[in-house]
Amino acid sequence: MKKNIAVVPLLLSRNKTLAAKMFYGFYKIGKTQFFPKHDYNFNHFKNLALVYFKLTPACNLRCVMCGQYGDKGIMNNCAAEETKKILPLEIWKKFIDEIAPQRPVTYIWGGEPFLYPDLFPLARYMVEKGLYVSVNTNGTLMERHAEQIVRDKWSTLFVSLDAFRDVNDALRGKGAYDKVIAGFRAINREKQKQKSKIPMLGIVTVVTNKNYMDLDNLAEATREYNLDLHIFNLGTYTNDNIVATQRRFMQEKLDTDIDCLDAYNTGYNLGIDAQKLHNILQNIHCKNFGHPMITVPVLNPEKTHTYYADLETPVRNHCIVPWCQTNIDYNGDVHFCADYPDYILGNITQQSFKEIYNNDRANRFRKVIHSCEGGMFPGCLRCYQNMLFGKKIKGY
Repeated sequence: MKKNIAVVPLLLSRNKTLAAKMFYGFYKIGKTQFFPKHDYNFNHFKNLALVYFKLTPACNLRCVMCGQYGDKGIMNNCAAEETKKILPLEIWKKFIDEIAPQRPVTYIWGGEPFLYPDLFPLARYMVEKGLYVSVNTNGTLMERHAEQIVRDKWSTLFVSLDAFRDVNDALRGKGAYDKVIAGFRAINREKQKQKSKIPMLGIVTVVTNKNYMDLDNLAEATREYNLDLHIFNLGTYTNDNIVATQRRFMQEKLDTDIDCLDAYNTGYNLGIDAQKLHNILQNIHCKNFGHPMITVPVLNPEKTHTYYADLETPVRNHCIVPWCQTNIDYNGDVHFCADYPDYILGNITQQSFKEIYNNDRANRFRKVIHSCEGGMFPGCLRCYQNMLFGKKIKGY
């Protein structure tokens, strides 16, 4: 299988202006891997490279593997109340004014971000501030907004799509596939009409035991969508022992309980034939679909089985997220871990972000994770952010 670095020249050639913004953010992330891991008495704000904006907990789909609304999703019983807590546009603008000089890559998600009432004026403001604006969506609401998305010059749309029509809809809901494809076509029509090269269009596919045998069918279908990239996410998984160990650890070291990790204890990793999956991905990477194919993480062939069947064996370690990234929740809470927002650093409605990012809670987190074996917590073993940015362990 190709290394992901092999697709970088292809991405750079598609839009040099966006590539420069994206490269700067990821250059800062890359530097973090080699810099000393400071905690107290250091201005971490200057190294901010990637900011996740979780605009809303609301979603119009109920995807079975989702950590928010899936089989064990943490939002299943509280979504209505939590949706009332979303931040107004003016708070987000104030936050953007504060972070814009650092030129981080921005990543908007949810829930479903199209359900945030001020998504378009917010994204437009971010573009005006010169930020790289990427939006992660389930894609079912793209079509009706295609003209405005292109006009407002969003940088990238990452759309969740897990298989070809029938298999995808069994996971995400009837009709979801066709709505996504209609959205792609509408965006591409508008790009042609407005003579624009953006937004770049990408698919993110989460690999589970329900869809892995259909990945090649999806890849073949994407030839028609005029995409810029396709990411295969091998999935975030955990088990009872990892959850229990992480709970004890967080209570002992950081005086906090956890709620979110168990949402990924779904069993959708079980029974995956690792050799078949590797062969499918190998076949996909060897073909030219007109756009780059990326797998996260890239593993040596014999280690694919380990990834799914032996969840307690690390394949990436030395998390760098607390030194260069952050997630802002829909209610203003700040935390490092996008999918595990249990340890709250502060709230942007009460303090400046720079103060929060450099405060004692943030530095305590940094110090604790840096002192751990392998530079990560027990619950980080299949964390997507760690798969993206962690250090590859020799042999994996």
